[in-house]
Amino acid sequence: AKALGAVNTVWLHNDILYGANTDGYGFLTNLDKQAPGWDRPRGKPSPAIVLGAGGASRAIIYALQSRGFGEIRLVNRTQLTAKTLARTFAAGISVHDFQELPEIMVDASLLVNTTSLGMVGKHPLEIDLTPLPDECLVTDIVYTPLQTRLLIDARKRGLEAVDGLGMLLHQAVPGFEKWFGVIPTVSDELYQLVIDDLESNS
Repeated sequence: AKALGAVNTVWLHNDILYGANTDGYGFLTNLDKQAPGWDRPRGKPSPAIVLGAGGASRAIIYALQSRGFGEIRLVNRTQLTAKTLARTFAAGISVHDFQELPEIMVDASLLVNTTSLGMVGKHPLEIDLTPLPDECLVTDIVYTPLQTRLLIDARKRGLEAVDGLGMLLHQAVPGFEKWFGVIPTVSDELYQLVIDDLESNS
């Protein structure tokens, strides 16, 4: 939470309020469950591409660095915002605009969308995934709709793709434990229950 400058979970212990940020945990745990070995497809982490420079991007960059990703390519429409974010982390983050994607995709092992593009009511995220290596994993933190245009295009390209619902569920686990003293299990049944609820309210 200190590194990110953001708290999403607060709990009381011995009359003291504590705060944490569980977004990075949720992101990593989701990928670990859905795509085991995703962080070492070639024996070691290779470049990751992060689309967007908002709050979620901050947590995901921090999480990726914790897994040994030494090179992260941050892509954002507003360069100043991205450069400001990049300066808050250690070396290894380069800033790019969307026009540079074809060039920086060629050796990436991970592409993650942290923007709201593709979300219900927003413009779709339309990028050409052709330059990505065949072993690249594509993930989208958007979960409404569950299958975004990005994920559909990735699967058509033959790439492994992971949706964002798991991140939502897993990031809630540490908070639930702090509040209720129980560690919930993100099971297939829970996953389907949330999907059904989302579909019934769409």
